Amino acid sequence: MAKRRQQTAGTPAVVALTAAGVGFTTRAYEHDPAHPSYGEEAAQALGVPPERVFKTLVADVDGVLTVAVVPVSGSLDLKALATAVGGKRAALADPALAERATGYVRGGISPLGQRKRLRTVLDASASGHATICVSAGRRGLEVELSPADLAGLTGAVLAPIGRA
Repeated sequence: MAKRRQQTAGTPAVVALTAAGVGFTTRAYEHDPAHPSYGEEAAQALGVPPERVFKTLVADVDGVLTVAVVPVSGSLDLKALATAVGGKRAALADPALAERATGYVRGGISPLGQRKRLRTVLDASASGHATICVSAGRRGLEVELSPADLAGLTGAVLAPIGRA
């Protein structure tokens, strides 16, 4: 996949991808603030199947912030997330805390280029796709890349943490 830069795509996530030298494509769309789901909106706007568009959620696992990357077509299994990182209990993090830790706003949190690198778990279903889309660091902007590159750049563990 060829690298493509856009002037509107200078987010920390895109900067990190460019610096790493991996192949990626930015995919922009007009964000509708009234849409009920950021991830489903991205899938619809980009014409990408929802199982290839992944949302980034921040959870608290036994007191440690942890990033979970799961398909927008499903939900996060908090118990499976805790198990994946050797924890006992997980809950979604307070949105304000997630924003402070990552440096991104809700609906635009990217697993890449975060202010503080958090441990990351990528749903195992990602490995069934040549490329997936994740937030590029702002609402209305996604980045498409290989799951292997995403896992490598974030240090992600692959585990079945998503529910259909």
